Amino acid sequence: MQVYFKMKKFIIVSAALLLSLSVWAQKRDLNIVYIGNSITHGVQLDTPETQAPPAVASAYLRQQPGIGSVEFSNQGVSGFTTVDFLPSTNTVFNKVEQAARSFQNTQALLIFSIKLGTNDSASSGPNGSPVSPEQYHDNLKTIMDRLLEDFPGCKIILQHPLWYSPNTYNGARYLQEGLTRLQSYFPQLERLAHEYAKTHPKQVYVADRTSFDYFKAHYQTDFIPEQGKQGIFYLHPNLKGAAVLGTIWGKEIYKDLK
Repeated sequence: MQVYFKMKKFIIVSAALLLSLSVWAQKRDLNIVYIGNSITHGVQLDTPETQAPPAVASAYLRQQPGIGSVEFSNQGVSGFTTVDFLPSTNTVFNKVEQAARSFQNTQALLIFSIKLGTNDSASSGPNGSPVSPEQYHDNLKTIMDRLLEDFPGCKIILQHPLWYSPNTYNGARYLQEGLTRLQSYFPQLERLAHEYAKTHPKQVYVADRTSFDYFKAHYQTDFIPEQGKQGIFYLHPNLKGAAVLGTIWGKEIYKDLK
């Protein structure tokens, strides 16, 4: 009887050890390139390297079960549109690809997180604005087609653009017209995910669908008040808002890995 219980204990301990080793062996390493504008970059934050949404999202992912190392590159550029990121410009898109190739862990899963649209929606100012919904779709498709061609095993996560106050007017003119145009981009993101589900299954996802409404409801606590041509406007997340947005991105990326 004593031998039986010892053997049973040995089997249980061995099974637990094998399970833990199995979980450890299944951890996924991630390399993430975040593509975006000033919100992605973390403009007006003291230390964007650690406070911007990409840094927060990556830190969140490192704490999740089944995730190993997480390296990232923040390719957010203030004022940029989908037009600026087109491969044909031979400028910032090249930097995106260089960032993707510069990761030392070449065995990690490569992810591109894209949040563009705020500057596209402006009525005047940013390059190419105003960008129509159809052109927004086509620009993103051109960018994504090239990424999928050059990095065949990658995943692409599309993040919804954020709400901004309808009196937003700094160097660029947004206003209510821009905010309305911004929301017309949302169906185009869904359309892209649907199209790629047929041609590149499980590689393209729409992730963050909640932050627009969140920041619309919490702009006074989570955005930086800025002086513009039509009074105080709200466009960029403050430290709290960047942490919230980064956590949302992290949760959505993690969900789409499953």
